[in-house]
Amino acid sequence: MDRANPQQLAALPVEFKLNGRTVAGRADEPIIETARRHGIAIPHLCYKPGMRPDGNCRACVVEIKGERVLAPSCCRYPQDGMEVTTDSARAVGAQKMVLELLLADMPEAGPEGPGQRASPYTRESKLDAWARKLGVGRPRFPARAQPRADLSHPAIAVNLDACIQCTRCVRACREEQANDVIGYAFRGEHAKIVFDLDDPMGESSCVGCGECVQACPTGALAPARGAGLVVADRKVDSVCPYCGVGCLLTYHVKDNRIVQVQGRDGPANHGRLCVKGRYGFDYVAHRHRLTKPLVRRPGVPKTGSFVVDPGHWQVAFREASWEEALDLAARGLREIRDRHGAKALAGFGSAKGTNEEAYLFQKLVRTGFGSNNVDHCTRLCHASSVAALMEGVSSGAVSNPVRDVLEAEVVLVIGSNPTVNHPVAATWIKNAARRGVKLIVADPRRTELARHATHVLQFNPATDVALLNAMIHAIVEEGLADAAFVRNRTSGYDALRESVRKYSPEARAPVCGIPAPTIRAVARLYATARAAMILWGMGVSQHVHGTDNARCLIALALVTGQIGRPGTGLHPLRGQNNVQGASDAGLIPMFYPDYQRVDNPEANARFERFWGRALDRQPGLTVVEILNAAQKGAIRGMYVMGENPALSDPDVAHARAALATLDHLVVQDLFLTETAYLADVVLPATAWPEKDGTVTNTDRMVQLGRKALEPPGEARADLWIINEIARRIGLDWRYAHPRAVFDEMRGCMDSIAGITWERLERDSSVTYPCENEGDAGTPVIFTTRFPTATGRARLVPADIVPAAERPDREYPFVLITGRQLEHWHTGAMTRRAGVLDALEPEPVASVHPLDLAAWDAQPGEVITVASRRGSITLYARADEGTPRGAVFIPFCYYEAAANALTNPALDPFGKIPEFKYCAVRVTRGGAPPRRLSFGGGQAPLPAPADA
Repeated sequence: MDRANPQQLAALPVEFKLNGRTVAGRADEPIIETARRHGIAIPHLCYKPGMRPDGNCRACVVEIKGERVLAPSCCRYPQDGMEVTTDSARAVGAQKMVLELLLADMPEAGPEGPGQRASPYTRESKLDAWARKLGVGRPRFPARAQPRADLSHPAIAVNLDACIQCTRCVRACREEQANDVIGYAFRGEHAKIVFDLDDPMGESSCVGCGECVQACPTGALAPARGAGLVVADRKVDSVCPYCGVGCLLTYHVKDNRIVQVQGRDGPANHGRLCVKGRYGFDYVAHRHRLTKPLVRRPGVPKTGSFVVDPGHWQVAFREASWEEALDLAARGLREIRDRHGAKALAGFGSAKGTNEEAYLFQKLVRTGFGSNNVDHCTRLCHASSVAALMEGVSSGAVSNPVRDVLEAEVVLVIGSNPTVNHPVAATWIKNAARRGVKLIVADPRRTELARHATHVLQFNPATDVALLNAMIHAIVEEGLADAAFVRNRTSGYDALRESVRKYSPEARAPVCGIPAPTIRAVARLYATARAAMILWGMGVSQHVHGTDNARCLIALALVTGQIGRPGTGLHPLRGQNNVQGASDAGLIPMFYPDYQRVDNPEANARFERFWGRALDRQPGLTVVEILNAAQKGAIRGMYVMGENPALSDPDVAHARAALATLDHLVVQDLFLTETAYLADVVLPATAWPEKDGTVTNTDRMVQLGRKALEPPGEARADLWIINEIARRIGLDWRYAHPRAVFDEMRGCMDSIAGITWERLERDSSVTYPCENEGDAGTPVIFTTRFPTATGRARLVPADIVPAAERPDREYPFVLITGRQLEHWHTGAMTRRAGVLDALEPEPVASVHPLDLAAWDAQPGEVITVASRRGSITLYARADEGTPRGAVFIPFCYYEAAANALTNPALDPFGKIPEFKYCAVRVTRGGAPPRRLSFGGGQAPLPAPADA
């Protein structure tokens, strides 16, 4: 017989007696879990399933025959023939004594009943619950002196008088989230939980993920402002509405308001959340929510600099009935189509809506407007990655899920700051590094993830191709390429080998700023790993050479055979919650659903039959191209759903001026956004917790979001609004529920044909490709062949293309833009979420301390950043991770819009703007940015450039 490995041995059944009954356990399953499976509940406080057991509270002790002392069932594992008793007088007596001793130190809000007590901080105290269950009355012991509450954090109340020192919070912070903020300090009766060096929580390095709150069994760490004491009417399972990780969560709802959010055991997050997912929910109840349709007042001007206070919209708009607003919206679109032709219209859909909304929106543009002028924010994030992936492997999706980093030997993260942009995904990467996976972090900025890395490659901005080609050169030159994989599964290797011949690490080290020996060492590490995985973000894609950057990453994986197996592959981390699904659904100008090209005769014929309409066979315009065409008068009308190009597009002065030239603009959104200022009709839509529908995360998991709230006022579901617009421009649509739309999508999208709505209601998440009902789904793709005509992947050489705008004497600094942990995209939601806005209320620019010193400026001072397109003022933040000669600015602040500065130059393949690189000038001083107090005035457009 073959020798079994340790995992197989651990999974073998173990027979033992549990309360006199013979049961089957496992050698790797603690007694407490075996008991749970057999319907026996053992008291526990420090133990939490999924967390490393600590065994320090001793509430879970059981009696094991032949052993002198009681054993903690969370730390003991069964053995053949063992006899365990959980309910003996001795075991129960010890359990009750532990609970009574802990209760003696607990504060209480008042008795729940005869001999019972209640925590003043949470309705879900595990200590109270177990005390009631075991009949533990009021404790007989005096309480210790207790510390005062720490209420310094806007999201989390620290009540150490309720702390039992179970260390669940320590393990949650240090071992699950790997943030290393919470510790256990001092000795004896002075021992306590601390944050950093015993700092107040609000002044510590806490990132507000709330994992400690979810782990705490007593309310010692609880939601601020007493939210933990609110008894929810309902609990609704759904999906997080922010980044592409796709964390499953549960909304706790009281009186049609979300009072609390908890992580759910989903395949992408396993109960974990970040600060946005856990605390960024109250935007749905903000007083700026649009609750009635609005129509622009006659004579109100449209200019690029026009602004409206969202709290005083009456100066520019009047309320209208739905009938009037829909008729006006559709009539304007219809008249432009009929008078100027189909291509005079365009639509921007949303990556923050559902798959069903994205599918219907692109179908409306293609069959109702009559052109392919439809796009969304994928054009601003991973369009170049998709272009390179489609070219190389004929698939724009990721090859492996994020959690495959736990299966890897080496992980390369390049051009991404996942601790900020994908925080829960970052936890898996940090967990992998602590398990011994070798982590390579490559980025012009030194990010938080770097402290976990084996190698940190802080290369010069915009030199990705030089660095990556040098790695490929080293691999080819040193004979480290996977010859069999290259021979059997790729094409174009000879051309690639010839192309990288001139990219020796020694020749390219001065260009990228990484020493040649380091480049060679990293190349060897990646090439020789048992399994190596690449994850990248918009630091790779948002360049005029973004497609070339991605081509190099694809080539790196292919020449080493690091694809098609667990722990390998290519993973462009998707930004928004449904940017993957919206792209899959065809919300892009060159592809029908499932990435079938509009200029492919077979695909065109298929969709003409499926939709029963003649279709345009020419790819449409992209986001930036549409606005350029609007300024030239070629695009005269637009329908914008859930997008905010007036803040998210490059060179926003140009973008806003282009929007102002439109004859007719319809905006469908939650708030009066910067784009809605220029609308003729504004339609109030539903927020994520107010609708049913599916989204697809970065791992290709199709997941079901469920309605938790009724929308405010007369706000209507996006799907209903799209239907009504469609009917008024000549389409006979009658979609009554997202389920009907999803069923139609299955008919034209082979990748999800096997996923039924009923299965999603049951399982919440299914990974595509899933082509037949009953299929499990396919987490790892490209295992035996690529979905190309030949089954081979194509290696595409890339050469250095310089940034479109380089620093010079007049503008000597490099601008890098991106996101903040606490805020999302253009901030329309997160800056209206109380906790998130309290954590990061003001616009900041991160600069190296030595650059600050050179300007004779201090952190917190106002600085002015100017480019050839505009200037903004904001507050300086010292950041040693930002390289000298560069400045990093988040683009979520309307009053200091980073995109007033950015360069609209496009990647020629993905048509993505160069958000990550342009030349700027930085000077000390300037007028402080005007902070919107959500009731005060809106800020004016950033000042135009002098030139």
